[in-house]
Amino acid sequence: MRFTLALVLYRLLFLLLTPLLLVVLLLRSISHKAYRNRLFERLGLLAKNLKPHGIIVHAASVGEIIALKPFISQLLILNPDSPITVTTFTPTGSAQVQKLFADKVQHCYLPLDNIISTALFLKRLQPKAMVFMETELWPNLIAQCKHKQVKLLLVNGRLSDKSMRSYKKLSWLITPAIQRFDKILTQSQVNQDNYLAMGANENSCKLSGNLKFDVSLNNETKSKQQALNNLLPAVKKVWLIASTHPGDETLALKAFEKIRKKIPEALLIIVPRHPERFEQVAKLAREAGNNVLQRSQNIPVTPDTHVWVIDTLGELLAACSLADVVTMGGSFSSIGGHNPLEPALFKKPVIVGPNMSNFIEILAQLKTAQGIIQLLENNNMAQALSDEVLRLFTDETSAKALGNHSYQVVLANQGATEQSLAALQTLIKR
Repeated sequence: MRFTLALVLYRLLFLLLTPLLLVVLLLRSISHKAYRNRLFERLGLLAKNLKPHGIIVHAASVGEIIALKPFISQLLILNPDSPITVTTFTPTGSAQVQKLFADKVQHCYLPLDNIISTALFLKRLQPKAMVFMETELWPNLIAQCKHKQVKLLLVNGRLSDKSMRSYKKLSWLITPAIQRFDKILTQSQVNQDNYLAMGANENSCKLSGNLKFDVSLNNETKSKQQALNNLLPAVKKVWLIASTHPGDETLALKAFEKIRKKIPEALLIIVPRHPERFEQVAKLAREAGNNVLQRSQNIPVTPDTHVWVIDTLGELLAACSLADVVTMGGSFSSIGGHNPLEPALFKKPVIVGPNMSNFIEILAQLKTAQGIIQLLENNNMAQALSDEVLRLFTDETSAKALGNHSYQVVLANQGATEQSLAALQTLIKR
């Protein structure tokens, strides 16, 4: 009774907040125009050409789409007669779906979690199964799926100790949402224990490993590698900082200033996380006194270029192949870091900052294997970062060992995609 009342209150609250959330999206569109596009989809009003009675896979943004690529690709092969709909919540995720799959999948935004929008969404698509990823829990949509007997699968389940503290305060809402899943596949034992502590059914909860280990190189990535490499001169050393957020670029530019004093011909590649910041990051690099080139200009990097900003979508993985050293953005602030496995695929030495809370288990495995360097919190992070990059630039033996060790960790942990596919196929055949 208490859980039912909680869901009713949540539905009323979200319905009342929907106009405000639309205003937030419109405000966000000031800096990123794509947020004002297809607003009807946010309300559950989908295009009439979308086919029903298939499988929906939800991935919030770019990182999740990339991690799910092998899963979705195999899903298309295993279910040739069922439409596969991939939903996202961000425009960058939307662009990534279209880039990776084109018309092989159906695509739309996941609607806001109010009872009317989600009812319209489900009425249009009438799915036989819906797949969520990691911490994506939408209580109203999940409840409606369960009521309509839509099979529910959570893959790559992640519930950190930090999230647990927040979720426990909302247990009246989160616990029933978790209990409605037919199957929950978790990244690690710690995550599985946390889901069980939040009330997940023990019979439906299983440890499957992390989908992000199943990253691989395909012909498209290799083609992008070649395209980027053709624009790069024979500079001696390349340092890449990936998926940067505000503050990361300032830190990297300060560190790079120190690096250039020792290696003047070094090149810094910056890959901002969000497209709306592309121009801002390029401007920041110029204001720091660097000769800056942007990838979108599609012209070769010259010997006197100091900073190359990758202001295009879908080229981060390929760009990692160009670097001698890679640093993951988002790990020097409250963001919690980004996936260090992508550069590991190219056997690149990786440096991260103090906060990798989004990748605790992956970080632990890489540390155990001596396949990553994590900087500790200190008062002069720019100095510490430049020192470590310079050390890896000059000590090729250490750099090579780091890269090889991280690559072995990737190989040893692959297989979550197969388990996730098997779980979904079992559910839809019931």
